[in-house]
Amino acid sequence: MTTINPQQFLEDQFPRSLWHLIPTTLRTAYKAAADLMKSEPILQIESAVDNHGRLIAWATDFGFKRLMDTGQLPFDYRWQPYSKPTGRYLEMRLSHSVVTISQVADPAKQPRSVGFRENGRMNNEPFFDLPEFADEQAVKGLPHFLLVHGHQSLTFAHLAVPHPLHHRDFRYRSHNLMATPHALPMEGPAVEDTDIDFDATSLLKEEIERWRKDNGR
Repeated sequence: MTTINPQQFLEDQFPRSLWHLIPTTLRTAYKAAADLMKSEPILQIESAVDNHGRLIAWATDFGFKRLMDTGQLPFDYRWQPYSKPTGRYLEMRLSHSVVTISQVADPAKQPRSVGFRENGRMNNEPFFDLPEFADEQAVKGLPHFLLVHGHQSLTFAHLAVPHPLHHRDFRYRSHNLMATPHALPMEGPAVEDTDIDFDATSLLKEEIERWRKDNGR
């Protein structure tokens, strides 16, 4: 398979022109969670305060679901079950990939390894010219991106391509999207890499379409 530039493929799937929606939605979600805690005494006891990240997660899911329902984000979504039957998570479905959302304490580290994220990372094996997976150059699932954001306070948000090896963290991570004040046209030249075949993204999409057809996805 032709080498794929992870930044180029991410921006093909989740265009930069839409990135400004991320900080606005996250700020609204964090504020909604904080306001709810202040208004409900049951959420002010110590055990609830210690777990207020759950409120943030639910508010965040609600915000991004609403963006997709209203067409502001032109994606589909599914509520997918966790590997263990403890609930469901929001999966944003782009044209040839998926995005999941996670709160993390360190923006440079992948979220803790759980079943669905591990499976998603492993789907990234064939796409990015990694020597560790030289013998596995075949589509095995939809490429998986992460939207990571601040855990206790909203100081950062990044779109990222997780490395298939958890300890290697990310193949690509965007700038801090919380520094994006409003919608801006993409400026400057396209992503450049003299070792990249810029038809690679189209070829990868064709491979994914064949995988979908063969696997009924």
